[in-house]
Amino acid sequence: MPYTDTDDVSIYYEVEGDPAGPVIVLIAGGGAQLLTWRDPFRAMLVDEGFRVVRFDNRDVGFSQRFGGETDLDGGYSLGDMGDDVLRVLDHLGVEQAHLVGHSMGGMMAQMVALDHPERVLSLGLLSTIPGQDPRYILHGERPELLLAPVRYTREESVAAMAELAAPVPGARYQPDTAWEVWATGEAYDRGYAPEGFSRQWAALLRAPERLERLRDVTVPTLVLHGREDDVLHWSSAVDIAQAMPAAELHILPGMGHLIPAELWPTLAAGIVRVARSAESQG
Repeated sequence: MPYTDTDDVSIYYEVEGDPAGPVIVLIAGGGAQLLTWRDPFRAMLVDEGFRVVRFDNRDVGFSQRFGGETDLDGGYSLGDMGDDVLRVLDHLGVEQAHLVGHSMGGMMAQMVALDHPERVLSLGLLSTIPGQDPRYILHGERPELLLAPVRYTREESVAAMAELAAPVPGARYQPDTAWEVWATGEAYDRGYAPEGFSRQWAALLRAPERLERLRDVTVPTLVLHGREDDVLHWSSAVDIAQAMPAAELHILPGMGHLIPAELWPTLAAGIVRVARSAESQG
């Protein structure tokens, strides 16, 4: 299995698509493994000729842990997590890439663009925020993440997801219950460590404000957010798009924090569009 070996941080990643194609890195959100980037969506990007890279963020999946079951702060920053993207690129020998991040992954992509602009060709910032303005935060303070998490068996985790991902009467987009249940079991088998999200959360709590700095990021950027997002408010996407000189904004009605399969063609087309724009400028 491919792991980075550029220093003492070990990040697991997977690659598919044309080895000679331009690279798109997909960055998952908080607590999520690379499983979150599903096969049919990635195939849309591969079919466009891209080399698609995804990885397990530190503290989840197969990647390195930064503490044990009772350690709730790994001592790292959001910038350190952004540097994990570069660790993957360096291990692949890739100088520049298109970065697409969801939620926390979008924050990581911002950090790479701000601290290492020479490595970024374009950005996809999905359901994410540029700082900790209270207007953006709908999920509350999440005090449970400041305590050692309750640990569940695989069976309990799968049963809880079956209930959480049940159909929602009247919702425009319905969850894919069967896939969510499968993915919960698969993620458990790949590396169950609920305290890992607490350590990622600690990094997010001390993340720097980025909105003003984003005004200097000139690469083509897709900014996409759901109008029904109950985790992070869509006004954050408006602020990001207004700040970034080459951003295009999409606020999608009926979409929550996650991006449903029905909207994958819209998302893939946007990612490809900004990537092609960057390539035409290069």
